[in-house]
Amino acid sequence: MKHMLVSAGLALLSGGVCAQGSVLIGLITKTEGNPFFVKMREGAKAEARKLGASLLTAAGAQDGDTATQIAAMESMTLAGVKTILIASNGDAIVPTVKKIKAKGVQVIALDSPFEGADALFATNNYQAGVLIGQYAKAALAGKPAKIATLDLFPGHPVGAQRHNGFMHGFGLAAADASSNDLSAAPAVVCMADSFGDAAKGEVAMASCLQKNPGINLVYTINEPAATGAYAALQKVGKAGAVVIVSVDGGCNGVADVGAGKIAATSQQYPLRMAARGLAAGVHYARSGKKAEGYVDTGVNLITGTPLAGVDSKDVHTGTQLCWGKKG
Repeated sequence: MKHMLVSAGLALLSGGVCAQGSVLIGLITKTEGNPFFVKMREGAKAEARKLGASLLTAAGAQDGDTATQIAAMESMTLAGVKTILIASNGDAIVPTVKKIKAKGVQVIALDSPFEGADALFATNNYQAGVLIGQYAKAALAGKPAKIATLDLFPGHPVGAQRHNGFMHGFGLAAADASSNDLSAAPAVVCMADSFGDAAKGEVAMASCLQKNPGINLVYTINEPAATGAYAALQKVGKAGAVVIVSVDGGCNGVADVGAGKIAATSQQYPLRMAARGLAAGVHYARSGKKAEGYVDTGVNLITGTPLAGVDSKDVHTGTQLCWGKKG
């Protein structure tokens, strides 16, 4: 395995030695250690072996780190990749995307859409939000809702789609999937940014509870944020009394659904995103035909307590399909 550092050590590219005539594909994820992106890399590597391609990988240092992703795109292009798969950290990558596309590189977005991508392989994040919104509505069983939303950060399309989809599924007025703005409603008594992080989610939830102790429903952008929300509720003796819904379907999150900490989560499939994206990259290299449009890689609602009128899968199914460390 060869390794080379990019941009003064900001990113690590790794891949097998390229055989003559083999297809070289690049994969750039948001972060290195997040289990979601670990599973994404696994999917890409497995598909590369299956199709006889070589793979370079890189990752941002943290969510929002576009500088590392830009450096990786430039280095991969110099290395001769035919396609780069990117889980984008933000719109700052767009000028570089346009520049490398002009050199004949196909650019495929994974998980998060961005301007200039030839195609998007991702969860329908709006639908993921709709599913947990429908479940939350049924779970409250007619009780007046006092909702806290622990969102990602302003302007991110995935965060907006999940948030607005949740509100639509709950029956509240909400923007459609094309909007990057977070919809508000009187029933939403607190909106806070968690950055998808457990510690920040706990702080955000504690702040929301101080403002409105009567919160009975919490939407979270992902399961780490849900973990933080549960910890904050536990500290004030309200764990189990407030409905928490989330999105992701990682193994730890599914375990929390089984334990009753999270009422339901919408499970997405990062391995499938990367495998299909890599196959599209190989197809482009061999046929000259680029991928285009949006490819839905699937989403299922996972819960330990199924409710009438809400389509869901059980925790056993969620565990079989989850990603990250089990247990």
